Amino acid sequence: MPSALFQPIRLRGLELPNRIVIAPMCQYSAEDGSATDWHMIHLGGYALSGAGLLIIEATGISPEGRITPGCLGLWSDENEAALGRVLKACRRYGNTPIGIQLGHAGRKASAQPPQDGGKPLLEGEPGAWQTVAPSAVPFGDGWHRPLALDREGMDKVVADFVQAAKRADRLGIDLIELHGAHGYLLSSFLSPIANQRNDEYGGSLENRMRFPLEIFDAVRAVWPEPKPLGIRYNGTDWDPAGFTPDDAVAFAAVLKDRGCDFVDISGGGNSLPRIPVKPGYQVPAAARVKAETGIPTMAVGMIREPAYAEEIVASGQADMVALARGMLYEPRWAWRAAEELGAEAAYPVQYERGRPAKWPQAFVDRSRLSEGGKG
Repeated sequence: MPSALFQPIRLRGLELPNRIVIAPMCQYSAEDGSATDWHMIHLGGYALSGAGLLIIEATGISPEGRITPGCLGLWSDENEAALGRVLKACRRYGNTPIGIQLGHAGRKASAQPPQDGGKPLLEGEPGAWQTVAPSAVPFGDGWHRPLALDREGMDKVVADFVQAAKRADRLGIDLIELHGAHGYLLSSFLSPIANQRNDEYGGSLENRMRFPLEIFDAVRAVWPEPKPLGIRYNGTDWDPAGFTPDDAVAFAAVLKDRGCDFVDISGGGNSLPRIPVKPGYQVPAAARVKAETGIPTMAVGMIREPAYAEEIVASGQADMVALARGMLYEPRWAWRAAEELGAEAAYPVQYERGRPAKWPQAFVDRSRLSEGGKG
């Protein structure tokens, strides 16, 4: 049987050659939101990895929408030009469609990068800024108190998403994923943990979905019709007080009716519960969303082994699998998966002689060694 993981999939006008997605991975290496040579190296490598889709890291729609001062942004001409330089090289040599994740970090913005501790930048610290959220509720002890967004502030956020989407289109980006997960702004509106409003944007699930849907609709209105638009959001907050699996299914159904092309189901980040982390720990949420709504779905969460990724897709739990840390460790994961599953992945011509079929003796030797022989 042909590998399910290596079957193409069409999202609106974009056909992906396989179901392997390189998930957005923050690099904390931008300068004033602009891509640097690090992004050239990082994205350039993944662009020729043979994956079905590369999604650029969480990209702030405004300076205050970044997670950290080192996060990528797409709010200025300078940001656009810097990312354009990187994309030009990726397209010249790469073989992978490229998307981008647009987001606003909300009450979890203005923080240090993880390598520096990941703590909030407090008032008066260099680089700190005022954060915003659905309600003036800090993320946790020691975190800054965000401003609760009023209508004017919400309109600005919508406008910032729209202008970032227009810039992404000018850059020739193939797909947009809105970031609605992990406790960032859209996620915090969806979650009753962070959203304690008593107006039409708080309380019931219908109200809590309202602002994320306004953003989705505004971006869809300016994003070209043939290009896919999706959203990553939580299948669960992993907290009984938060966004639930039932909520996740209901949100997907509404998104599907509004023309959403895919959902990317993650979890957590609105509070600090103990999450039972293990391979595939987020997959059941994705499987339920797909089963109950039929919307094209990405699964995430410590998916490392090709055989397991194949099982997820072949069994219908999800349409695609998205890898992050696994790709950081093994950027050519798609090549290994193709070899193990008896499939083909794209190689750049410069690397063609590295295909196992081009030097099978080496792999026979490896097999003998694994059996205890001397090769």
